[in-house]
Amino acid sequence: MALMTEKLRAIMALDPQRAEIDFEGIDYTWGDLSRVVEAIEAALGGMGLPAEARVGILLRNRPGHIAAILAVLATDRCLVSLNPILPDARLHADIEGLGLPVIIADESDLARPGITDALHRAGSAVIAIGARMEGVRLLPGHEAPRCAVLTSPGVAIEMLTSGTTGAPKRVPLTRASFDASFAGFTRYERGRDFADTPQLRSGVTMVNNPLTHIGGIYGCIGALAAGRKIGLLEKFTVEGWVEAIRRNRPKVAGAVPSAIRMLLEADVDPAALSSLSAMISGTAPLAPELVDAFYEKYGIPILANYGATEFAGAIAGWSLDDFRAHWKAKYGAVGRVHANITARVVDPASGLKLPHGEEGLLELQGDQLGPDYPQAGERWLRTTDRAALDSDGFLYIRGRADNAIIRGGFKIHPDDIVQALNQHPAVREAAVVGVPDERLGAVPAAAIILRAGAERPDPEDLKQFLRDRLIAYQVPVHFRFVDDFPRTPSMKPSAPGLIALFAEPALD
Repeated sequence: MALMTEKLRAIMALDPQRAEIDFEGIDYTWGDLSRVVEAIEAALGGMGLPAEARVGILLRNRPGHIAAILAVLATDRCLVSLNPILPDARLHADIEGLGLPVIIADESDLARPGITDALHRAGSAVIAIGARMEGVRLLPGHEAPRCAVLTSPGVAIEMLTSGTTGAPKRVPLTRASFDASFAGFTRYERGRDFADTPQLRSGVTMVNNPLTHIGGIYGCIGALAAGRKIGLLEKFTVEGWVEAIRRNRPKVAGAVPSAIRMLLEADVDPAALSSLSAMISGTAPLAPELVDAFYEKYGIPILANYGATEFAGAIAGWSLDDFRAHWKAKYGAVGRVHANITARVVDPASGLKLPHGEEGLLELQGDQLGPDYPQAGERWLRTTDRAALDSDGFLYIRGRADNAIIRGGFKIHPDDIVQALNQHPAVREAAVVGVPDERLGAVPAAAIILRAGAERPDPEDLKQFLRDRLIAYQVPVHFRFVDDFPRTPSMKPSAPGLIALFAEPALD
């Protein structure tokens, strides 16, 4: 049994009356959680699902969904994450393609058009949960699996790396990887070790990243395993986040860079943030100028970190002590590489290790990376990130070597948008690139060649067309209608040429 599993089981039993989740101003206790967890466990047991069986959860940032996470992980089953913000057709295809014996879903999602038909075609049993711990029921007609019961030995979560219109990529994250990851992360807390005896702790962990994102579910599981209360937000808004900070008074809170910029632009009263000794930010590049502006206004350091779904969390980050001692000298670093990770930077062409300070591609080794990735002393995992590493272990991320767009922490693949645009009857050919955005880091921009004789669509109508086929954050912000694209010698659209095109005046 993994250490994470043992800790979750032990902590649930310590004090049923202790408040564990604050959601929209209402406290839910460990006892509230345990009742729902036991009901889900009983339903799974009644279906004869063994340990390591794959269980899907349509994850939303709601208390009942945290109970579902606990029920699956604390029984050594494998949580397969499903993203409820996908458009209906995409979600239905996802459900039907996964072959899951059981899916846990919110009552509101089960009311969506066509979803019960998709569940029936999949042969999945269905456990319905209420958003606020109202109870658990088996969906009539879906009381037992009608498909094969597959297992994922040793895997805690099959985690979505991003929600796209193509088949979602899932990464198997083992319990051993999470144990190693949490052991590395707890170095940021003085006097605490992940292997400590389970206990309930003071303080609050704010969870406002989506639970379908590694940052959200990592923070949730980490808080549960630490016995620390969770301040849960269904989605980030300045007003909702600030009110939750006022109510819970955490010492540390997290926000993605775009949210930090929103807080600054909203001119939040410093008194509302007086409990905070630090902020944590990841999922997207964090401009050091933004760190300085926030520190100057509020006196609160922002501790960046760097990781990925494939890494089961962060593999580098700033501690408060490092920030106080080294921020100016290591300006712009994403922090120091964790002690349980070995990192190097190599020349992309030759694969040779580069001297400290030189830019190349980042490569990693470490137990946290999981059994399918390199361990200490073995081959190296090459990332797609351009990076530099100094002699003190501080890591600098310079950008991506691939063409993915990171919009406020969400990865967008241009090809998915191109495929959707090409479905429009007026579009002959489309190309998509990321362009800089002050608030979100980057946003998608689409260049379009119209079919002969086609009328140019209104950009707002085009956006609505795409919203029916894409997730909202994938919809391009900018459009350009052109006679032809800048092209490479092989006649492919030239990404640098397109980026330059969008940098010209009269953007839209």
